[in-house]
Amino acid sequence: MERKFPKNVRQVGNVSDIPKIYLEDYVDTYLDQLRSRAKEEPTGALLLGENAVVEGLECVYITGAVRIEEVSEENGEICISDPAREAALRECAEYFPGRDVVGWALAAPGRPLVLSGSMVQIHEQLGLKKNSIFIMKHPEEDEEIYFAYKFHELMQMGGYYIFYEKNPDMQNYMINTRKQIGVTPSEVVEDRAAKNFRSAVKEKLEAQEQRSNSHLVYLTSVLLVVVVLAIGISAMNNYDKMNSVQSSIETLSKSVQGSSENTVTAEEDVTTDQQEEQPDDADASDAAADTGDVQTGDTGVSIQEGESGEEYYTVQRGDTLDKISLKLYGTTDEAEAICKMNGLTDGNLIFIGQKLLLP
Repeated sequence: MERKFPKNVRQVGNVSDIPKIYLEDYVDTYLDQLRSRAKEEPTGALLLGENAVVEGLECVYITGAVRIEEVSEENGEICISDPAREAALRECAEYFPGRDVVGWALAAPGRPLVLSGSMVQIHEQLGLKKNSIFIMKHPEEDEEIYFAYKFHELMQMGGYYIFYEKNPDMQNYMINTRKQIGVTPSEVVEDRAAKNFRSAVKEKLEAQEQRSNSHLVYLTSVLLVVVVLAIGISAMNNYDKMNSVQSSIETLSKSVQGSSENTVTAEEDVTTDQQEEQPDDADASDAAADTGDVQTGDTGVSIQEGESGEEYYTVQRGDTLDKISLKLYGTTDEAEAICKMNGLTDGNLIFIGQKLLLP
């Protein structure tokens, strides 16, 4: 799988030099533990990882570290015996299979952070090649210098990156070898780098939560707009439906009015014919009695009587319940009684020719 630049990184110093150095967080923690316990004698470690070219840039990824158990100082020079080097290489193969040795680290008490000839010699004895790394740490102060092996020399680097990713091999090595360097289990877990990592993750999660809340507010606003639009469209549709119903009622009313007018015209023709055929008023009275009509001389309003004796009135053009009540009873107070008598829910919805029972 092709290497990519890590997403979660912390820059230390100036990283403009080549190669780009990426140090995994657990490795950095382990090297600090070795440094803090190197106040009496030198302590060293082999660095594991890989060299890679990422987006055209030469990079070194350090993802493991194994302690070199015997590091000594003779006549002011650092020495690593062959047995100590071979033992460290065996542990590298055991705990970090498939990873290359990409450098080494040293913390020596009482020495300034200055290169010596023996350090370059040890670097070459380890078989390290171009762009391999040497880390020199001060055992008493929080100071360090990174070097890269180029042109057969160790050249000082301006800075590096600490990156964070899953590293179970390094975690396993730190737990299994904690007694060798006098580190308790709690120190392995609750180290500075781990705290920094958790803090970085927490900040990232909080930022993601804020973005999620912003998205939620945006979606809620969009939903409200959609609901309002839906209500508006529904209201417009209902308004159109009401207009359609009203148009249908008006059309039906006009049709009924036309039918009633034709009926009234026909009745007038029949009445005229009957009057021509009747010889005198007596015969007309008898005919009126036969049809059930009762003539009221005062108002001229025709009130009809049904077979069971109920009286009813036929609606004429321009009639309303108030007008009918006024015609029949001389007052509008009976309009409500007429409405109830005929089971009308709306007293204004009457049509020409309709027969209304009278109270």
